Amino acid sequence: MDEPKEVILAEPRGFCAGVDRAIEIVERALAKFGRPIYVRHEIVHNTYVVNDLKAKGAIFIEELSDVPPGATLVFSAHGVSKAVQEEAQARGFNIFDATCPLVTKVHVEVAKLHKEGFEFIMIGHKGHPEVEGTMGQLDSGIHLVEDADDVARVMPAQTEKLAVVTQTTLSVDDAAGILAAVKARFPSVREPKQQDICYATQNRQDAVKLLSPQVDVVIVVGSPTSSNSNRLREVALKLGTPAHMVDSAEELQAEWFEGRSRVGLTAGASAPEILVRQVIDRIKALGAISVRTMDGLTETVKFPLPKGLRIEGDGPSLIGHLH
Repeated sequence: MDEPKEVILAEPRGFCAGVDRAIEIVERALAKFGRPIYVRHEIVHNTYVVNDLKAKGAIFIEELSDVPPGATLVFSAHGVSKAVQEEAQARGFNIFDATCPLVTKVHVEVAKLHKEGFEFIMIGHKGHPEVEGTMGQLDSGIHLVEDADDVARVMPAQTEKLAVVTQTTLSVDDAAGILAAVKARFPSVREPKQQDICYATQNRQDAVKLLSPQVDVVIVVGSPTSSNSNRLREVALKLGTPAHMVDSAEELQAEWFEGRSRVGLTAGASAPEILVRQVIDRIKALGAISVRTMDGLTETVKFPLPKGLRIEGDGPSLIGHLH
C-alpha cells in the first residue's frame, strides 16, 4: 500500500488568544486561591485541556447549585446569559469571567442596540453555549436562525429596527449565505460594523482553503463539541478533499492514509499544539517522512487578564506561554 509521505501543517492553527486567556485564567485562579476552582461549562471545547485542568484541581459544573457558597467560579470562554451572571452574583461566588473578549463585544452590541429599541436575528447553532449566552443577554426579541430556511419563518414584532448578530465560530461561507437570506427578507437590517465571526475562526478556515487543494487528505485536531473545529473539517470536505476530525492521535485510522501521500494537518482554536505533535508522530509511524509548515498569517492578538489575577511584575509577555 502507498503510505503517507509528507505532512503539511496549516498556518495558523490551534490556540487563539481567547482560548489562551481562558486557560490561563483557570490556572492563575488555581495558583492564587488553591483547589478547587469551579468552572461553569467546559472552559474551552477540548477534552485534553479540560482533563488537564481537572487534574490540576478545576471542577467543571453546569448548574450553579453544584457550587458551594463562597467558592471561586470561572465562566467559560463561550460566555453566559444575564440570568447566569445574576444567579452567580446572588450566590456570592468569587467570580472570574473568562468569556472571550470577541464574544463580549457581541454581548455589548446587543445590550446597546436593545436600548435603542432593536430586535435581533442571531445566526448560530441552537444549544451551543455561546448562542445561549448571547441570546440570554435579553429576555426577548432575539430570534435564532440556523440556516436560510429558518429566515423565512422568523416573526419579529417589528422590522423597522432589526439587527443581525452571529456566533463567533461559524463557517464564514455558511454565515454569509444565511446573512444574504436575512438581507433579502429584511433589506434594512443593521449589520455589525465588523463581522462577528472572530479573526481566529476566519484565519483557520482561510488556511484550510489554501491547504486542501495541495493535499490528499485533511486531518483536523479538535473535539466533537468544538464548533470551529467541526467547521474546519467541513471547509475541507466542501473543497472535495477527504477530511477527518480527531480528538487525539489514538483516533487516527491507517486506512485514511492508504494511497494518500500528502496529509494536511490543522487544529481548531481550542486544540493544544501537544496534540498536533502527537498526531504528527503517529502519521510518521505510518510512513510519513517529512513535515513542513505552509506559509500563513502570524497572529499577534493578545487579550489582557482580568484584574485580580495579574501577578506582581506581570508583563504582557506571559500571555501565550501556553503554546
